[in-house]
Amino acid sequence: MASRIRVGTHCALILALPNSQDKWGYTNLLRGQFMQSKTSRRRLLLAVAGFSPTLSRLTIAQNAAAPAATASVLNMHLDWMEHDFLPAAEAMPEDKFFWAPRNGEFKGVRTFAEQILHVGQVNFILAAAILEEKPPAESDWAHNPESLKSRSMVLNYLRDSFRYTRKALSSITEQNARTPIKHPIMDITTTRLGLGIVTVAHPFNHYGQMVEYLRMNNVMPPASR
Repeated sequence: MASRIRVGTHCALILALPNSQDKWGYTNLLRGQFMQSKTSRRRLLLAVAGFSPTLSRLTIAQNAAAPAATASVLNMHLDWMEHDFLPAAEAMPEDKFFWAPRNGEFKGVRTFAEQILHVGQVNFILAAAILEEKPPAESDWAHNPESLKSRSMVLNYLRDSFRYTRKALSSITEQNARTPIKHPIMDITTTRLGLGIVTVAHPFNHYGQMVEYLRMNNVMPPASR
């Protein structure tokens, strides 16, 4: 004879056999299995409860690993570029800072200082276009060349241009990144995202030339040390 016993929401089938007929101990065996099943479920619930904080941390980590905003990505690449460009600019000593090769195909090329000034000025122009404002008055060094005749002044001009560029890149949002705007130098329509990419790419062109100038003056570029 068998009877069904309900405990909570769980059922177990227990054979209700007289002791005289249950010589193999099936009743006790089934009862033991039922109690063991309840214990296992309790342990499982406790394990899940203990694992919940870990799940929460994993969720937070996944959120932290979400794609970065456009401004963050552009600023990160600007940091990488500046990490190489600025030390290279600082590496040239004062007596060679306004030097340029004059022989052969080098005739008429920019001096080392002019390479830096050119990059700084383009930084100001591109950043101002992203911000939709006029470039700062002090950025137009070509109209006041005497103000940038020392190494320290040229380097400060470069640092200011990077700070201004970082401000501009930080203003780029997912909403305005692809809005058409006029290119400040070329007669084309572009976007803030496009100008942001140029602010990172353009200095590397002149960085290569600066590295060559450094080596021609027996100065090891910082990135190669």
